[in-house]
Amino acid sequence: MTARNAARKGWMTAALGAALALGGCAGGSDGPAVFVPVAASTVPVAAASPSETYAVAIPPAQIDAAVARLDQLAADIMRRSSIPGMAVAVVKDGRTVYAKGFGVRTVGAPEPVDADTVFQLASLSKSVGATVVAGLVGRQVLSWDTPVAAHLPGFRLSDEWITQQVTVGDFFAHRSGLSAHVGDQLEDLGYGRQDMLDRLRYVPLDGFRTRYAYTNFGLTAGAEAAARAAGLDWATLSERTLYQPLGMASTSSRFADFMQRGNRASPHVKTEAGYQAQYQRDPDAQSPAGGVSASANDMARWMSMVLQKGSFQGRPVVEAEALLRATSAQIVSSPPRNPNERAGFYGYGFNVGTSPSGRVKLSHSGAFLLGAGTAFSMIPSAGVGIVTLTNAAPVGAAEAMNAAFDDLVEFGALTRDWYEAYAPLMQGLYAPEGTLAGQPPPAQPVAPLGSNAYTGIYANSYYGNAVVETAGSGLVLKMGPAGARRFALRHWSGNTFVIDLSGESATPGSISRIDFRPGVSGLSDSVQMEFYAEDTTRGVFTRTALQP
Repeated sequence: MTARNAARKGWMTAALGAALALGGCAGGSDGPAVFVPVAASTVPVAAASPSETYAVAIPPAQIDAAVARLDQLAADIMRRSSIPGMAVAVVKDGRTVYAKGFGVRTVGAPEPVDADTVFQLASLSKSVGATVVAGLVGRQVLSWDTPVAAHLPGFRLSDEWITQQVTVGDFFAHRSGLSAHVGDQLEDLGYGRQDMLDRLRYVPLDGFRTRYAYTNFGLTAGAEAAARAAGLDWATLSERTLYQPLGMASTSSRFADFMQRGNRASPHVKTEAGYQAQYQRDPDAQSPAGGVSASANDMARWMSMVLQKGSFQGRPVVEAEALLRATSAQIVSSPPRNPNERAGFYGYGFNVGTSPSGRVKLSHSGAFLLGAGTAFSMIPSAGVGIVTLTNAAPVGAAEAMNAAFDDLVEFGALTRDWYEAYAPLMQGLYAPEGTLAGQPPPAQPVAPLGSNAYTGIYANSYYGNAVVETAGSGLVLKMGPAGARRFALRHWSGNTFVIDLSGESATPGSISRIDFRPGVSGLSDSVQMEFYAEDTTRGVFTRTALQP
């Protein structure tokens, strides 16, 4: 993954913090939102300790009034975003006080979304998975400080000392030293979970326990160690530890279970013709980080448990102290850019921030560029949580819905137009990858060498083999397990070709340079691939055989 790609995908934590740092205004309760300044209370609210004192009180009726506005908020965001479907649930003091669906499960089909429609959660899975691990920590199966190597024989990172020291908590806090989104392109090529965990040893490390870098497969390594400690596969562990005790009957960490649900939301991407259900993302390889599927009603049960300090309907599910570690700040994820800005933090699988009212807020967003946008937000001091699930690629709808509701809970009025704030933040996700993206081919390209100069097998320790072979009058590049991913090589100029990219890590219009490097024999000794430049060889594949 290119540095630009990794940076723009860091929105899952950074965008929420950036938008929350913006100033505010307020609006009326009927019709389009009209924004006027909010006068915040300056009278501190009595609390158990000084660190639990809040600048703004929340009158009891204010939360009920916020819930009463949800239909209006949802209708407004559905209209402005044009997304196909959305489900919203709110909990208060351990009870679900709102659960409703809007729109349709699939464009062109009549079935409506309701509160039991199952959505892919994307990165909300990280917070759910953290509570699974907290369940094991509470039972003393392992601790957040357990080294991953203790339960993953053969596991290695590129630094032997870090290999022995890195813990389950380090991976869940994204502070292992791995680069952001490492492994995502391996997943797009078709490699499985164990393949990717094995290949982490080839990735350079930077900033162990000092730098935050959001990684799906780093967190997956921590979760896999926890599952091995419990003697179960991750999906079964999640069922037994969390889903079954909470009665989350529609929730699973297996993609096959999601596909078997009758009441299931299809993922959608935006096209010139509007939203279309063109792809189906299979996230099993990174299940602990992005592979959970659930309904809004089921997520309400999970939020109730978190807000009730690990209990559900009076029954303990997760030990409170183990859960508190997960929901406490473990590393700075969004450093302030000036002295007036609040910093953002990450716990173990949770964003941990401070709202403008001075209250702790737990949150996370999730996204599949192939068609899912999700978010939750919880205010523990108010006992309130909201989750919004959508079946469309992220445009800020889920985050805007939650932020507007939080405003109404905390201030009794909207502090800004949240959809207008979030939508531009999401646009960077859709910038095509590649230095040649959007450029016309050279008008007078340099002629290539003969096909036999390029055909052959090229090896890379991280990505595996890349096979170049003839196909008709052109060349094709095959990568991934057994060459499962096939790319047509288009000549650009001289020994430079390009491939068109597709998948979760590359938006439409993305292309990658493919630069062959001929040796003294005139045959290419190696090839450098721009898009695959996150390992120690910087995307260089070395020829190992003349013929495929």
